[in-house]
Amino acid sequence: MTDRRIVIAGGHGKIARHLIKELTASGDRAVALIRNPDHVGPVQALGALPVVIDLEHASVDDVVDVVRGADAVVFAAGAGPGSGAARKDSVDRGAAVLLADAAERAGVRRFVQISSFGAGEPIPDGTDDGFVAYLEAKTAAEEDLKRRDGLDWTILRPGGLTDDDPTGEVALTEPPLERGTVPRGDVAAVIAALLGTDADGRPRAVGRTLMLTEGSFSVEDAVAALP
Repeated sequence: MTDRRIVIAGGHGKIARHLIKELTASGDRAVALIRNPDHVGPVQALGALPVVIDLEHASVDDVVDVVRGADAVVFAAGAGPGSGAARKDSVDRGAAVLLADAAERAGVRRFVQISSFGAGEPIPDGTDDGFVAYLEAKTAAEEDLKRRDGLDWTILRPGGLTDDDPTGEVALTEPPLERGTVPRGDVAAVIAALLGTDADGRPRAVGRTLMLTEGSFSVEDAVAALP
């Protein structure tokens, strides 16, 4: 039992809900940042403390008040597949930058950012315009995070996300990694493991960009094997 306070942006999202369960089972306190007040009850039922805040319109001071005193912050928000380019920029990039700004100001060093396969790489010709906007926003958010000295950051790029039952077996490595899919529950399990510490008590995979798909290693072994 660890008894940490972990703030999760996008707290009602599918990965976040799996993560809340993981953290709560370990004795941690998940704080779910949500935009829609209708999601208060569902995240409370999972064991999280809901905080209603719209990261597209909040000030950095508003977010500092929410993250102050946390042990770690996780960016798991996203504009969603039905959104246009402007909203992908304001959420997948803008909200991520805002949250990182707030974490730095609040002195919360540990920061895990969910990105995507394809971010930080050349975008193939013929890619759908909506997905181009998404990858550009994720890439910009990564680039912003990598410039920060005040955060112990880790970027996680999962492959194609599925709602299949988690298997507990993954492939996790720095780029490159062959494209593949991964259940959202396994993404959450990897994030929970990354929020732990190594044998020397240091945060795991700081300053690393990691690729994640289904694989043949347990989550625990895959994370422990990271250099």
